[in-house]
Amino acid sequence: MPLERMWAGWRLSYVESSFDPARPVDASATDEAGSLFERILASDLSDEEARVVWRGPTCSALLNAYPYNNGHVLVLPNRAVPELEQLDDEEHSALWSAVRSATVAIKAAYRPDGVNIGVNLGRGAGAGVPDHLHVHVLPRWAADTNFMTSVADARVLPESLADTWRKLTAAWPA
Repeated sequence: MPLERMWAGWRLSYVESSFDPARPVDASATDEAGSLFERILASDLSDEEARVVWRGPTCSALLNAYPYNNGHVLVLPNRAVPELEQLDDEEHSALWSAVRSATVAIKAAYRPDGVNIGVNLGRGAGAGVPDHLHVHVLPRWAADTNFMTSVADARVLPESLADTWRKLTAAWPA
């Protein structure tokens, strides 16, 4: 049985605020304007509006617009590279340092029972944006799979992205 989707009208405003609504958004497409993540990072939106939690010279962290749990962060190089081996040494070091910082922020903001950290490299591995590698960092709790997930194959997220952004930026290590 496929995962059911629950209507979440606030998501459309996020997508439309970052991009031209007349242009279809294809998360897997890199065009003259760049990958999905490059377009978010280069947008004229404030970091709060774009949900950018942290920016560094070579890597950044932003909220997953479609989180598995509240607090779900994507850590990524600022330039689109699809494979880990395509990162230069500075990007590689900065990426894993930012993953550590994301973990610290998530633990401080959410006090989870655990943290999942994962990378899906390529469409065959489940990458939703295969042209721009990104590391998922998200809090987990012992009982975070409730009846909605078990019975309806749906997630209910009690916190808005705006609230998540405020929590994580406040908890991000200096």
